[in-house]
Amino acid sequence: MKLHLDTKKFIGIWYILASIFALGIVYWAEHYLHLAPCELCLWERWPWRVLILLGVVSFIAPRKYAKYPVALGLVCLLVSVGLAILHAGVEHKLWASPASECRAPVFKGGSFKDWMAAMPARPNKPCDSPDYLFGLPISMTETGGLYACFVFVIAFLKSKKLFRN
Repeated sequence: MKLHLDTKKFIGIWYILASIFALGIVYWAEHYLHLAPCELCLWERWPWRVLILLGVVSFIAPRKYAKYPVALGLVCLLVSVGLAILHAGVEHKLWASPASECRAPVFKGGSFKDWMAAMPARPNKPCDSPDYLFGLPISMTETGGLYACFVFVIAFLKSKKLFRN
């Protein structure tokens, strides 16, 4: 017996599984390796969360409407690549982070009590401090960007058939 998935169902499953894998890796790194995410790391998780929803919608949508969540999923993956490029540029100190949480707070004057009250609720990790896994010479940010490119290419190549119809 041969299992055959039509294009929209394949892409829906692909989006869901690829997203769960990406979010699972960062969950593992944060909770088991105790790597603190910076603000840009947290931003980079959002496209994957949205992609899960789009995967479900493309899987259950009628074939003639499935191309819309599939196309939005491709856009999500491009956003993920863009965020990875932005973050990698910050890590390599090519530009400053757009997230104010990535910079150390500046305290001017005031009492010790004022200074303590102005401290963030949780410590922030600087966005220009990369984390490396498995001894690879590329950061988690760069690895995530390459992974998003890989997921995009597979989805794009498979979706060409869906957009022709």
